[in-house]
Amino acid sequence: MAAVGRRGTVTEFAGFNPQDDAAKLRKAMKGFGTDEDAIIDVLAKRTIAQRQRIKQDYKTAFGKDLISDLKSEISGKFEQVVLGLLKTPVLYDVHELKNAIKGAGTDEGCIIEILASRNNCEIQQIVATYKKEFGKSLEDDICGDTSNMFQRVLVSLATGNRDEGNRVDDQQAKKDAQSLYEAGEKKWGTDEVAFLSILCIRNQHHLKRVFEEYKTISKKDIEASIKGEMSGSLEDALLAIVKNMKNQPAYFAERLYKSMKGAGTDDDALIRVMVSRSEVDMLDIKDEFQRMYGKSLHSFIKGDCSGDYKKILLQLCGGE
Repeated sequence: MAAVGRRGTVTEFAGFNPQDDAAKLRKAMKGFGTDEDAIIDVLAKRTIAQRQRIKQDYKTAFGKDLISDLKSEISGKFEQVVLGLLKTPVLYDVHELKNAIKGAGTDEGCIIEILASRNNCEIQQIVATYKKEFGKSLEDDICGDTSNMFQRVLVSLATGNRDEGNRVDDQQAKKDAQSLYEAGEKKWGTDEVAFLSILCIRNQHHLKRVFEEYKTISKKDIEASIKGEMSGSLEDALLAIVKNMKNQPAYFAERLYKSMKGAGTDDDALIRVMVSRSEVDMLDIKDEFQRMYGKSLHSFIKGDCSGDYKKILLQLCGGE
């Protein structure tokens, strides 16, 4: 029942007893009023695997479904976090993608974030589970909701077929950098296919070398070129790929920062990163956040959120 990653703020709870936890949750919801602190104390301090055991033991002990009971007792953003914590990572991603696609507008940021940051195995599981859950392929849903080169980048990422080796071919890296330069900076108009075929296919180590070579050739960062050459969702998608290849925790730190800075909060993005990374690399994300913005993630959440929603996010964040 190990944790999903090694750099999370949520780790295996020592002396874990799923029956006790199930009883604590039942007590928190029985009678008049709800003990939200008890819900946070149990669910935000257990790993995903441990929460699955609690769900099972809750049903065994009380003949009731934990998720249904929680839904009838809590609401709003606090509920969104709690229910997110009770899903397995793949199911969580699948439901986030479906919510991003269905309805009037499309949450491109969510689709980009998930497809640009998950590895091949995770993406293949997402694709299979999506089909099972909704009876429709993720690719069909993406194609029904997006268009042009942005659609093609998402379809490519959704194959979960990137080279995941660690071989760096120096000659090829020089060639790739030159191709990107000629496809963008050097010509009038942009050859977007060249960007897709390199950024969506090559392995991370190779791409890091490509980005170094690119800077030598064009005298600017690949990000600056993408910003200058592209716009809208395509720009966002390619930037997300580059940032994930360069430094994934920094990518998520920036997602968190942007979800909270300025007027209003993008709660969906904030919740998704806090829930999906709390067991994977939240410690690294916190370090990057502090380095990039000179403030702790903890202090940002504290200043931006309130009530039980704030309490549970701070628990997932870990200390200052």
